[in-house]
Amino acid sequence: MISVLVVDDSAVIRRLVTDVLSADPGIRVIGTAPNGKIALDKIDQLNPDLVTLDVEMPVMDGVTAMKAIRKMRPRLPVVMFSTLTSVGADATLAALAAGASDYVTKPANVGSLTQAVASVREQLLPRIHALCARRAATAPPPRPASRQRKLPGTDKIKAVAIASSTGGPEALRVVLTSLPAGLQVPFFVVQHMPPVFTQMLAQRINTESKLTVTEAKDGELAQPGHVYLAPGDFHMEVARVATSVRTKLHAGPKENHCRPAADVLFRSVANVYGGSVLVVVLTGMGQDGKHGCEPLVAAGARVIAQDENTSVVWGMPGAVAQAGLADAVLPLEKIADSIATQVTGRGLAPAMEVSSWN
Repeated sequence: MISVLVVDDSAVIRRLVTDVLSADPGIRVIGTAPNGKIALDKIDQLNPDLVTLDVEMPVMDGVTAMKAIRKMRPRLPVVMFSTLTSVGADATLAALAAGASDYVTKPANVGSLTQAVASVREQLLPRIHALCARRAATAPPPRPASRQRKLPGTDKIKAVAIASSTGGPEALRVVLTSLPAGLQVPFFVVQHMPPVFTQMLAQRINTESKLTVTEAKDGELAQPGHVYLAPGDFHMEVARVATSVRTKLHAGPKENHCRPAADVLFRSVANVYGGSVLVVVLTGMGQDGKHGCEPLVAAGARVIAQDENTSVVWGMPGAVAQAGLADAVLPLEKIADSIATQVTGRGLAPAMEVSSWN
């Protein structure tokens, strides 16, 4: 049974979240709090397995509370509740940087009870179960099954494609701000996030990165040293136009319940670049990216998956690793160096080795 503390200054939202969570037989709401200050006291008293935390509250806001929670309980999963506004997105990204595990967006219309309940249920329940399963796991994951696959090619890397979800904003920040200047390839990134959030994330990372990081626009020319982050609610593909490569955005059907989806990007990257690609699959819930890796691997592309120990949720990278599609499974802090090594050609000869499986 997963015990949850619900923190929100709105009594309506506290009641709504409590009702949704209480309907799940595996979850028990052990308390609520109207602000961060009271939440800190209740965390100390009740010792919950997970906390849902509103971003904007009186007395003590969510970001301030998040920083204090990390000092009290370094490993306690916390899911932020945010509004779909630039202010809400910026505060949520600050909370994620302070150690929050993930976030969900508040229902746009609390007056419509059916829609509000569905929104909270669809967003929150999978995250709670995934985060608490990650925390409770004690046995190492099974080693991936051996499979026949083409060895990574020796062609020069012409593009890097990155996918991430739960825990991804901070993982992307770590990777993209650790890369050196002068990398002569474009980077294409899918992070599962709604509109506004992707724009704010790109702006935040751009202020720290030696690369140019922007939210992608339709028809942009892919340039070296530039990171193109798929905008929320749009799939991003790449397409060859004459002698150039350009981004292509569209609102096609969701894949893996996601838009943008990594599988969509990866398939298009395989069509344009073949095996001259380095793929990186970072922390995230679900399996988005696994099927998209298959044509890339078949063409000889190289794949790095983040390891379980440094992933918030080892869903996406775990699916890739356990399918035998990864050339390397690395801790987060080693991924940027591996990318730089592969892109600059210093690591072309041998296939990369698995660094860690647990």
